[in-house]
Amino acid sequence: MKEVTAAIITKDDLILIAQRGKDENLAGKWEFPGGKIESGETPQECLKREIKEELNIEIQVGEFLGESIYTYPNGQIKLMGYFATIVKGNFELSVHDEVKWVSIDEIDNFDFAPADIPLVKKLKFSR
Repeated sequence: MKEVTAAIITKDDLILIAQRGKDENLAGKWEFPGGKIESGETPQECLKREIKEELNIEIQVGEFLGESIYTYPNGQIKLMGYFATIVKGNFELSVHDEVKWVSIDEIDNFDFAPADIPLVKKLKFSR
């Protein structure tokens, strides 16, 4: 099982979501940005690295939100979600087509990747 992280980046009362790029698996689906944990990396270190690579921003990783285990056709993942805030940087997208700041009330209007859906639900009930 692959271990993958997701950053629930917040600003004021908004949450950052990202749309997977047209050349990516699950193209067009929305997600909380993040990626695969590399050998010897903590989930928090992974998130900082992945967010820098994918969005060109630096984040501060906060509390653990929860996890989701999902089986995709190419294998099972364990997605671990952490709250985060932006420390510095301007968005430069490398694997996503778009990012949006949305409120918790708007979040159901987006078509999320299956592994992210349990985190969306947990987020809605944690606020």
